[in-house]
Amino acid sequence: MTSTRSAPGPLTVLVLAGTRAGAADPMATAANVSHKAILPVAGQPMIARVLDALAACPRIGRIVISIETPGILEGLELDHPVDFLPPAAGPSASVMEALRTLGTPLLVTTADHALLRPEWIDTFLDSVDANCDMAAAVAMEADIARDVPGTKRTMIRLADGAFSGCNLFLFRTPTSIGVVELWQRIEQERKRPIRMARLLGIGTLLRYMTGGLTRAALCARVGSLSQASVKLVPLPDGRAAVDVDKPADLLLVESLLRKPTAA
Repeated sequence: MTSTRSAPGPLTVLVLAGTRAGAADPMATAANVSHKAILPVAGQPMIARVLDALAACPRIGRIVISIETPGILEGLELDHPVDFLPPAAGPSASVMEALRTLGTPLLVTTADHALLRPEWIDTFLDSVDANCDMAAAVAMEADIARDVPGTKRTMIRLADGAFSGCNLFLFRTPTSIGVVELWQRIEQERKRPIRMARLLGIGTLLRYMTGGLTRAALCARVGSLSQASVKLVPLPDGRAAVDVDKPADLLLVESLLRKPTAA
């Protein structure tokens, strides 16, 4: 078993696969399936691709899936054991429940990360040092443009480069719960811009709007609000930023999977 500075020993991973209460996912509806997690991607249910990548990483131990109805996965013929955890009301609440139930360190990813590769996980874990409480993987705009030219991803533009999230998070210590608590507070205020601005800090928002906010400054601000050490980890492969949120993403992912380099 390979060890890692950030998470020694077999690492528990949580796969977010639930649906928001009362909100049917349009991708699932279009494919006539109950959950986007079982949407066929190049002939294989999307979540099965995620689970295969996790199982292929020697650092991964227990795999836990957050989903309302585990029965929908019975026909997937998985080659590796999984456990289940009922989802809470939204991703942040589900992660909070998992941290309270499963403890730390906890790796978190999503069922729509159909291109996930074991080497991305290794690179991510190798880049998280022993002083970090919580880390999030990102892909820089230049790498995305190089590896998946033409794709449209949600970008956060900072002074030292634009990046997109990679749906890969490590909650390394119990202190990382503070980051999830902050996440929940931001979610609660997402429809009240003024309150959200007060929460994040006017100075931070002004620096962002004027192009002066760096990744280090952003992490420092989040760390100050959450009382946790936070790190953004750029992954070298731009494909890591691609998930399946819309029909164009599905076409892109399937085209990438047909290429030998994505096999």
